[in-house]
Amino acid sequence: MKKLFGTDGIRGIVGKDLTADLSFRLARVFGTVITRDRLPGPWTVVIGRDTRSSCDTLEDAMCAGLTLQGVNVSLAGVIPTPGLAYLTRTGGFDGGVMISASHNPAEYNGIKFVSQSGFKITEKEESDIEQALENYDQTRFPDVPQGSIKRNPTLSRKYLEYLKQIEKISLSGLKVVTDLSNGATFSIAPGLFAALGANVVSISDKPDGKNINLNCGATHLGTLQKAVLTHRADLGVAFDGDGDRVLAVDEKGEVVDGDQIVLIEALELARNGKLQNNVVVSTVMSNYGLETALREHNITLKRTPVGDKYVVEEMIKSGAMLGGEQSGHIVFLDCNTTGDGLLTAVKLLATLKRYGGKFSALAAQMERLPQVQLNVGVNSTKNWDHNGAVQEAITNATRQIQGKGRILVRASGTEPLIRVMVEGKDNSLNSRLATDIANAIQTEVGANRL
Repeated sequence: MKKLFGTDGIRGIVGKDLTADLSFRLARVFGTVITRDRLPGPWTVVIGRDTRSSCDTLEDAMCAGLTLQGVNVSLAGVIPTPGLAYLTRTGGFDGGVMISASHNPAEYNGIKFVSQSGFKITEKEESDIEQALENYDQTRFPDVPQGSIKRNPTLSRKYLEYLKQIEKISLSGLKVVTDLSNGATFSIAPGLFAALGANVVSISDKPDGKNINLNCGATHLGTLQKAVLTHRADLGVAFDGDGDRVLAVDEKGEVVDGDQIVLIEALELARNGKLQNNVVVSTVMSNYGLETALREHNITLKRTPVGDKYVVEEMIKSGAMLGGEQSGHIVFLDCNTTGDGLLTAVKLLATLKRYGGKFSALAAQMERLPQVQLNVGVNSTKNWDHNGAVQEAITNATRQIQGKGRILVRASGTEPLIRVMVEGKDNSLNSRLATDIANAIQTEVGANRL
């Protein structure tokens, strides 16, 4: 069977890759996972969703599958993924399900499973679910009393109240534009920032089931950049469809990415003696400028593979309280178990209010080094790194950029490509070294090579 789980749950085009039948089967299997080796029920799962019209069908299928396994279902309605994680770990639930395809277009949807502790389920649990699906037709499910379904609109308010007390500071005097991507943050974000005292202008806040992430949100910042300048705001923040990511725009209309946000908050925590172990976690894709700026303040950066679940795993391992990705997944592990766009935005606004200056000055604490990225098509991504000529090209390039930047060469996890990234202050050097490596890969293992 094709592997279902990616780095962030199951995702695909509705009706093609992700169907109601698959959702039903997934729910039955998940029900067995959360109830095995536990005391007799009742068991309860909370389900959240974003604003896609396809969520209705998938939610119905999930409810049917879970209740057949004797699991009671509590429906939270439209809520950000981090809100679902918060509710799962604090509300006494045995697990959580988020129906969302995050930043993908409306024709996509996805399913994320959350454990009782609020963390995404483990890779072992993902493998168990995939194996159970493969044997589904031969499985004899236990005969149990059917569970119930309850809609609980008060659940999202619990998450809102939690966010409101994260920072003990008024945001009065700050004007913020929020791009809500017509997604899961559309109803909660404006009230949150207004309650904290900010002057709020909201855009992309009218979901119709089909316009989620459509030329808006964290993956399309142009509209937010214009709105910040038009409204003369102090900053803008843009969320993705399920609200676990946030990117920002300064008062000049310039983008402030996840790396810069991580640095701003790392230095703020360090100033207050709250940066545990003086460690920050990010991925191999974070800009070398982040590593350099952190090092200047005696803060260690630990890198992981791409994916916020790997960031969280390393944070737990190294005792770090702050981690994140360039794409805007920022994790404050003392506050939530996953990337949380709203929580991060609250902290960013509070930091700006305490600072008292311009947001652009805070962002300028990190110099983003230019990058050159090249993709090389290959017949197979297996064993490409065992090729002597390719390794020699990488070694030679690394020697030339040592201390001035970094090189990352990795296989794509979804396509037959080898990705080459060279980063450093001298972009002409970046380009030359990236081309040298790409040429070696093309010559030795390229897709057109017989």
